[in-house]
Amino acid sequence: MNITVLGTGMVGQTVSKRLVELGHKVTMGTRNPDATLSRTEPDRMTGITFSEWHKANPQVCLVTFSESVKGADLIINATSGIASLEVLELAGEAAMDGKVLLDISNPLDFSKGLPPSLFVCNTDSLGEQIQNRFPGLKVVKSLNTMNVYIQMNPGLLPGDHNVFVSGNDQEAKAMVKELLISIGWREQTIIDLGDITSTRGTEMLLPIWVRLWSTFGDINFNFHIQRAK
Repeated sequence: MNITVLGTGMVGQTVSKRLVELGHKVTMGTRNPDATLSRTEPDRMTGITFSEWHKANPQVCLVTFSESVKGADLIINATSGIASLEVLELAGEAAMDGKVLLDISNPLDFSKGLPPSLFVCNTDSLGEQIQNRFPGLKVVKSLNTMNVYIQMNPGLLPGDHNVFVSGNDQEAKAMVKELLISIGWREQTIIDLGDITSTRGTEMLLPIWVRLWSTFGDINFNFHIQRAK
């Protein structure tokens, strides 16, 4: 497929690299490609600059948000949740109309430091806000309940573990499920929670996740793997 990944941080980089390995044509969206390539500070998660990562992954095409969604079969929102709506506005509602959006972001609010809180929860969710703001998009929420390394390589953890799928459009969810299976998720472990309102539950798993990270984990949220050693 032609897959667009919105976001150039550690999550976007990891997702893009894995999708290229699976044979997809990957385009990465950013506000300003030149500014992104000229960053001199290493990513605090990966320890390298974006330019260094891009040189090692030249198959990924870096363009503006609005350019990136043109011709995409699937759009993946790998941005920080606080910026997701703004980024999608920049991508352009008309250009995304009728397309499938796999939303892997979370509504984390770091404005008051660590641990982060959720800027929306209980009676609403980021997944719903995206769907309501962009009704022409077929929003599917998935993969947001684990770190990106496990998202893209579920075999890192021994045994079976589950991934959730939420969304209003059955065909869009079927497309995402096929992608998940190609990544390495077993069909039996994919749980369809129902419509987009079910994202309230999966997004509210994040507070316990970050608490476990602070107790057991390393900077990459690998508390399970680290403790199993």
